[in-house]
Amino acid sequence: MIEVIETGNTCEIVMGNPPVNAINDKFMSDFHAALDRIEDIGPTVILIHSTQKVFCAGADLKGIQQHFRSDSGIDDMITYVRLMHKLFNRLEQFPAVTIAAINGAALGGGLELALSCDLRVAAHEAKMGLPEAQVGMIPGAGGTQRLTRLCGPGVASRIILGCETVDGVEAARIGLAEKSCPLADINTTSREWAAKIGELAKPALLASKECIAAYSDDEIDGYALELEKPKITMRSQEAQDRIAAFFSK
Repeated sequence: MIEVIETGNTCEIVMGNPPVNAINDKFMSDFHAALDRIEDIGPTVILIHSTQKVFCAGADLKGIQQHFRSDSGIDDMITYVRLMHKLFNRLEQFPAVTIAAINGAALGGGLELALSCDLRVAAHEAKMGLPEAQVGMIPGAGGTQRLTRLCGPGVASRIILGCETVDGVEAARIGLAEKSCPLADINTTSREWAAKIGELAKPALLASKECIAAYSDDEIDGYALELEKPKITMRSQEAQDRIAAFFSK
């Protein structure tokens, strides 16, 4: 269901749960196992993509239907969403630069998964949205928070309250994706981007990632963090070697 491919400084997480990469308990368990393996490898970049015609269509609807029919359905649903939170929070905080290559539909939990990544590249033809209100639900696996943080309350309201689905071109225009390209180029574009980032200094990338995250945390002074991080990065042998190489030119 979930495969890990190691390529230089990049690890790929390949989602292959036919037909739509539905997020169920096994999907989440396999995704955690993939992250466990990648944590041991220690790559600079993680590229997440799909073998299916969609990126990820979100929650397993059969499971959701069972929750509505069960006497313990509400509690079971909350437990299920907590598991999604646990996975997406782990992905968001993972010590690597994460890229989602969105080849097709990324809806509901599928878009929430992509929002947990640092960067997103979407095919022009991709469809992205949070349509939960259509069935009386909310995008409760981080969607209301991450989309608002990324694109602002106006765009978040448009996507969530208006149940609007956007293609990759519009997603890039409104900041939901950082890049967009034709579907035929999605693998090449995302892998070239991952390889380019993979050539950069990992300690500097992780320090920058932490500083960027501080922007949305009122309890952390991002400016102070910027002053602290060089105490670590400047001591690294990699930084010293890169500086020496730069000035030797």
